Amino acid sequence: GLWRRLMGKLVDVLGAFALLQVSAGARVIQVFDSWVGALGPDDYVRYVAQYSRALIERIRQAGVPVIHFGTGAAGFFKELHAAGGDVIGVDWRVNIDQAWMEISYRSAVQGNLDPAALFAPLPELRSKVQELLKRTGTRPGHIVNLGHGILPETPVDNVKAVVQMVREFRP
Repeated sequence: GLWRRLMGKLVDVLGAFALLQVSAGARVIQVFDSWVGALGPDDYVRYVAQYSRALIERIRQAGVPVIHFGTGAAGFFKELHAAGGDVIGVDWRVNIDQAWMEISYRSAVQGNLDPAALFAPLPELRSKVQELLKRTGTRPGHIVNLGHGILPETPVDNVKAVVQMVREFRP
């Protein structure tokens, strides 16, 4: 039907675009689905997962790692993981250690500092960064990042401070 044709076309176009990015020098590609959380787990599996998997497989042909990120996917991390990705992105509304445990630590995880936390005073921001890092512990495979995109008004000095906090963190 129409849905299959639309999604097939999206896989073709996005896959070609991602491969062009790799040929231009990209060393990793992120499949970023900001609306996947609008679905329940069954609808995700029925309507989306196969197309995410096809897109990720197409990107893998270029030999680069793939990050699979879905905003609001707390109810179906296992299904998101099953669709593929070397890294699973975790948004800020989920405890990253619980998400990681749900996929049995089989992939790396990326995230998941709340983008709004970058507006907090530095002592509060430091506390949030330390809490995030404590949740992932010394387990290899955590990529520190925001749990969604950076907000345009974010103070650059706070972004720099977070980078420094991560570098200085000792468990």
